[in-house]
Amino acid sequence: MKLTEVFNQKTVFSFEVFPPHSETPVDKLRPILTNLAQIHPDFISVTLGAGGTSVRNQNVKIVDFIQNQLNITAVAHIPGLYQSKEDVRNLLQELNAHHVNNILALRGDKIAGREPIGDFNHANELVSFIKQTGDFQVIGACYPQCHQEAANLTADIANLKRKVDVGADHLISQLFYENQCFYDFIEQVRAAGIAVPIEAGIMPVTNKGQIERMAKISGKPLPEKFLSILNRYADNKEALRDAGIAYAVDQIVDLVAHGVDGIHLYTMNHSKVAQRIWDATASLFQDSAAKPSVHL
Repeated sequence: MKLTEVFNQKTVFSFEVFPPHSETPVDKLRPILTNLAQIHPDFISVTLGAGGTSVRNQNVKIVDFIQNQLNITAVAHIPGLYQSKEDVRNLLQELNAHHVNNILALRGDKIAGREPIGDFNHANELVSFIKQTGDFQVIGACYPQCHQEAANLTADIANLKRKVDVGADHLISQLFYENQCFYDFIEQVRAAGIAVPIEAGIMPVTNKGQIERMAKISGKPLPEKFLSILNRYADNKEALRDAGIAYAVDQIVDLVAHGVDGIHLYTMNHSKVAQRIWDATASLFQDSAAKPSVHL
């Protein structure tokens, strides 16, 4: 079943993981993925950095393990900025050989001092190329608080529409910590004529430094309620983890109640945190057949 068809049946629940920095990332990630598989997510996506062939080969092994050993739909990230058309074509052929046909197409982050190849300067160019290359479901990224390089949200949504118009089948949002900004974003996106399913990206707080770095990169202020949690429990790792899980659960409950198309959990490879969040919210997704028929 294609992922787009799953959205018609239920509220989707999915995970993102990243390959550990290791000579054998597959071995280190295997127990994490095996634990996540017990939750039966609708898919698991695997990030891909701007490394060379060896990095790509490790990522193919990881998505192969998810797709063909865990029997869970795998989504392979492809950032285009530092890859040629030939690089992407070869990677797609290899993924297809492993029956991995779902791709998250990204422009990718710029690397200081490194010149982009130039074949894919924008995500919509990569989406179009992938759709023309084979029978792939392509996912795109979206930014409820506006991409940091966009002039404004209106311009960012216009760019997003170009991505959808050339073939993006569904979207996953960047993380956010204030649901109202997501609801406002969805309203504007739908008004712009973008009708594909949109998953809300949720990242539970487990480390203060990590979250502050993410906020700095995005250039967006964190909500006062969220900052209070960070400041109150910054020196107590266990309490910060518990408070972060509770905050994420609260976000998810509210999002599902508002008829969100899906939840994409940025796990940071913490399967125990993911399990606790699922334990607290599982019934919401089991009852999702009764979700509103009209998207947010």
